[in-house]
Amino acid sequence: MTPRLLVTGAGGFIGSQVVTAARTVPGVRLRLLARRVAPLGDAVADERTEFVYGDLADPASLRGSCAGVDAVIHCASLVGGDEEAARTVNDLGTRALVEEAGRSGVGRIVSLSTAAVYGRGPFTELLPDRAPLAPVSATSRSRAAAERHVLDSGGAVLRPHLVYGEGDRWVVPGLAGLLRQLSASGIRSGARHSLIDVATLGRALLAAALSPHEPKGVYHVNHPEPVTCSELVSRVTGELGLPWAGPGIGLGAARARLSTSPGALHHLEMLAVDHWFADDRPWSDLGCDPGAGFAAEFGRHAPWYRKLLS
Repeated sequence: MTPRLLVTGAGGFIGSQVVTAARTVPGVRLRLLARRVAPLGDAVADERTEFVYGDLADPASLRGSCAGVDAVIHCASLVGGDEEAARTVNDLGTRALVEEAGRSGVGRIVSLSTAAVYGRGPFTELLPDRAPLAPVSATSRSRAAAERHVLDSGGAVLRPHLVYGEGDRWVVPGLAGLLRQLSASGIRSGARHSLIDVATLGRALLAAALSPHEPKGVYHVNHPEPVTCSELVSRVTGELGLPWAGPGIGLGAARARLSTSPGALHHLEMLAVDHWFADDRPWSDLGCDPGAGFAAEFGRHAPWYRKLLS
């Protein structure tokens, strides 16, 4: 049987990696949901790929998008924006997509979410559903609502924490900006954080859609070994050679330097406590390799980040 997959958000940071991974699997056919007629980035049409129009903000446009599909991999979301826009796309758009999948008899839905639905830490070796959802931002609240539609349909939700790699505009660039404000090359902190390489995350989403062991419920999808704040910062500054980096500092000194910058101070406080989300099931149950981990993988992405930050 030739599996047919509908992928939303195929032109995005993570969705594009799902497409790349799928094209290495013989026989997989892709249908990419797009708001534009033109191809999405590197996702060009071929004999195994088709594009269909659909906009999560316009439920009527989703009619027919899931016809003949075996599984949906839902990676599209609105990040940022106001409460109403986030609700329209992430919450109501996901509900409409799930309903359309149900009408079309789709057997499996896999949805990308985020560990940000838990809110602020500390979270130490947290297993799925062992803490209440307490999203802080409009984006996270609407994505938590989106999860409920998928879970109620019997689907699977994958929650990564920090995702890095080519296309990342938030994690490493944000950390570099914080270090620039601090004029520091390091932050002395043993707080542990879960990370995953974007290509590995793309493979995990694809594995969840194709696995003979049908996944259901919530999965934390990160590399099994967390990374300390100190290691994260030193690896980024060392690989990227940030020109503004001065001597490393402790948390007390960092807080003092950022006392007049609430946004940066918020990011520092997030780094200063554990955000470690545990779950071995994505790797044991889905037959997906979690990769070598941040220390080994980050160097591969360093040239792209250097070009971005220059």
